[in-house]
Amino acid sequence: MERIFNFNAGPATLPLVVLEEAQSELLNFKGTGMSIMENSHRTKEYEAINSEAEALIKELLNVPENYRVLFLQGGASTQFAAVPLNLVSADSHADYILTGAWAEKAYKEASKFIKANVAASTKDENYNRIPRRDEIKVSEGPAYVHLCANNTIFGTQWQSFPDLGNIPLVADMSSDILSRRFDVSKFALIYAGAQKNLGPAGVTVVIVRKDLLENIPASIPTMLRYDIHAKNDSLYNTPPCFSVYMVNLVLRWLKNNGGLVAAEKRNAEKAALIYNVIDSSEGYYRGHAVKDSRSLMNITFRLPNEELEKKFAAESIAQGMIGLKGHRSVGGLRASIYNAMSLEGCTALAEFMKTFQTNNG
Repeated sequence: MERIFNFNAGPATLPLVVLEEAQSELLNFKGTGMSIMENSHRTKEYEAINSEAEALIKELLNVPENYRVLFLQGGASTQFAAVPLNLVSADSHADYILTGAWAEKAYKEASKFIKANVAASTKDENYNRIPRRDEIKVSEGPAYVHLCANNTIFGTQWQSFPDLGNIPLVADMSSDILSRRFDVSKFALIYAGAQKNLGPAGVTVVIVRKDLLENIPASIPTMLRYDIHAKNDSLYNTPPCFSVYMVNLVLRWLKNNGGLVAAEKRNAEKAALIYNVIDSSEGYYRGHAVKDSRSLMNITFRLPNEELEKKFAAESIAQGMIGLKGHRSVGGLRASIYNAMSLEGCTALAEFMKTFQTNNG
């Protein structure tokens, strides 16, 4: 069967070479006579995967020595509760910057357990941009300030992260982690669901500064405690072995293809192909995100009317492209072009957009 171009927001496309490698090892992993899904997480074979994946994330992101990388379950949504429970004491609070649906959900979940403040929000503008630094009003002495690095639904992304001095910064990077270079040391904690840039669904990566592991309340559920998972090298309970295995293959693929320097260049080139069509269409295609907030991962745009948008989505499927229908919050179309989306796929979409306008303008 010929493969199609998968523009879904997640679970997202994976590198073909990674899928082929997993396929070749599926029945007999490293001579064990069984799949990695059947191997115990206590075997040396799985522990090697776990250790290599942590080492590769540290290498690719240039993670400082005073951080741990954890592989947890429950998706990034579980971290909406885990972060405040681990980091906020009874007499403290945290601030949230709202830039989209997932940042909102993180704020609402945290509000169930702690006092949470909104430091900035662009909701009144349907989240079409990232707040300016002068719009961010941090409260006095928060335990942390939380942001979402990239907003899949609205197609916006932080181009640079705010400098908040000594205030710990926490980020949900589910949809753009490992897509570009950034300074990890600016963050106290980073979390990311795997199913967009890292691998399949089932595992969440948490990068946490070690000093934050020292004062975690003993009263919170064991499975949500970062210190327990760090002490046990993410092996406190049975981990999502196959998902971690796939993440490790993706990390190898990234390293072998030039690391984040090359990934960042490829992602900018891919996004430019599509944004250039939008910008040169004389208003036929209208981007949702303000230009200085545009995402390199999720490109959101509208056509002159909903009937044309439905036609575009239907015809794109016939052309071997799926997942281009936009989220109901924004409408229109959305192209998710994470690391594993090829330049060929983005070129095909850009050419289809030009042809569609010519035939339906």
